[in-house]
This record gives sequence, C-alpha cells and structure tokens, in this order.
Amino acid sequence: MTPRKQRMVFVGVILAGVTLATVLALTAIGRNIMYFYSPSQINAGEAPDDIIIRVGGLVVDNSVQRIDDGLTVEFTLTDTKEEIDVRYTGILPDLFREGQGIVAIGRLNGEGAVIADEVLAKHDENYMPPEVAEALEAAKQGGQMTLPNPHEKPTSGNPYDT
Repeated sequence: MTPRKQRMVFVGVILAGVTLATVLALTAIGRNIMYFYSPSQINAGEAPDDIIIRVGGLVVDNSVQRIDDGLTVEFTLTDTKEEIDVRYTGILPDLFREGQGIVAIGRLNGEGAVIADEVLAKHDENYMPPEVAEALEAAKQGGQMTLPNPHEKPTSGNPYDT
C-alpha cells in the first residue's frame, strides 16, 4: 500500500470513530431527557406513557393522603385549570405541604395518574420552579404551554432545553 492510501485509510477510520461516538452520545442524551408537562397537558393526552416525565403544579388543599404502609403518599396537583393524581413512595421533602408548588418526576400509569420516583419542593417562600410558574400562568390565561414533541430530537445538545 502506498503512503497516500495508508493516510486515506487512517483518516477514514478516524472519521468513522468520530461518527460512531457522536451517534452514541446523541442517543444517550435523547434517552435521558425528561420533558415537563402540566396537569392540563397530561389530561389532554399530550404526555407519553412510556418515558419518565416531570409534572408540576400546586398541591391541592386537603388532597394529601397517607397510605397505611407509612411511606406511600397520594396527593393531587393542579395548574389551577386541571388536576392530576400523584402517588409517591418514599420520604417527602421537609418543605412539602398543601398549596405549595412542587415538581414530581415519574411515569404515567394506565389510569392517568403519575407514579413518582422523586418529589422536589421549593426551597424558600419566594421560589417556585420556573416550569411550574409558567404552567400556572398559561392556565390562568386559558392557554397551554408549548413543548417540543418528546419523540423528536432536540435542536441543541442541552438536555434541559424544553
């Protein structure tokens, strides 16, 4: 083989390796993106059942129910327009309470409720997660948040772009 052909083969192998690494990285990012949905969007059927999502809203007053096992809690979230039930097994954050903005991370069950793996609560009286504030504002104005289709590839490499 001539030196020129050897260089071309070397460059081809390098390009193939970079291409493979890029495809693997984008696939991993795509599988780990969590989209945010409001209760209105979930009730409208916009949230998929097969992926982990974030849902946020205000905990409805008098909706928190503790199940007999001591760790399972069921509560209702609202965006002031629609409501959705959430079930969480674990220790709730200390700042969790009724009327507070929270974000639950989990999957939808077949009945339209969220089975949460994690519950995040605000850290002081002035803070509300940006997604929850936007969902509440959109519900007040009678509209809905517009989010990308979870089955489309994101336009940027940032997994937190929603």
